[in-house]
Amino acid sequence: MGPLEAHRAYFAELITANVGQPEGRLTAAFASTCRERFMGPGPWKVVGETGYIETSSDDPAFLYQNVAVALLPEKRINNGEPALHAACLASLNIQEGETVIHVGAGSGYYTALLAKLTGSAGRVIAYEIESELVQRATANLTDLQNVTIHLRSGAEAPLPSCDAIYVNAGATAPLDIWLDSLRSGGRLLFPLTDDSGAGGMLLVTKVLLRHFNARFVCPVLFIPCFGARDTRTAKKLSEAFGRGDFRRVQSLRRDSFPDGSCWCSGNGWWLSTDISAS
Repeated sequence: MGPLEAHRAYFAELITANVGQPEGRLTAAFASTCRERFMGPGPWKVVGETGYIETSSDDPAFLYQNVAVALLPEKRINNGEPALHAACLASLNIQEGETVIHVGAGSGYYTALLAKLTGSAGRVIAYEIESELVQRATANLTDLQNVTIHLRSGAEAPLPSCDAIYVNAGATAPLDIWLDSLRSGGRLLFPLTDDSGAGGMLLVTKVLLRHFNARFVCPVLFIPCFGARDTRTAKKLSEAFGRGDFRRVQSLRRDSFPDGSCWCSGNGWWLSTDISAS
């Protein structure tokens, strides 16, 4: 094992140990995926507190830290922090053979991780609206035969039936098209955000046809998801997150009138602090 491979292996163990999954399938996926392949030529721009900071050289070791890296800096589109995505992927618990939808594929780094987690018996259907990133992702993912990438929004029909949906852009609602695409036991993980981009990563699990468990995995800050935004709901979300009690959410309700357990509501859905009714 060369120095860079050893560095990548340590990086993989570190970020997955932090989410309670050291030395497992998730660790192996990170350790076997070359992040530099998906970031373009260096030096790279990484996200700092006050803006982008350029690495001092094109040494790939700079990429094996918990940093977001610019993909299209003029549009503030980045490859997100690996520790955040490790936590998200751990909560999604992708199994071999599953069908996964990835909304907001970027240049394909986290798409590649999903493909390795679902394995050759599964498949990943990815969506990205930036044509330059689709071209890059298509080239980057050529060796993964279980991946298909589409140049369009993943917030629009049609979407295939699937076991998991991983959304990497902020929405103001768990879209009907996402919920209806889930098979029994399927999981939807997406950033539920206000208009500032701040919010929480919401995990929704389809237990029965209209029975959904829900919980927030962690706080997040994401760019908006094209076709999945509503200004009125965003304002309500800002107020709800401002209360600081988002961890109380336990279920998602659809097409019913919110009761006293409502944490926040939108058009045809609401989040409850009670467990889901069967």
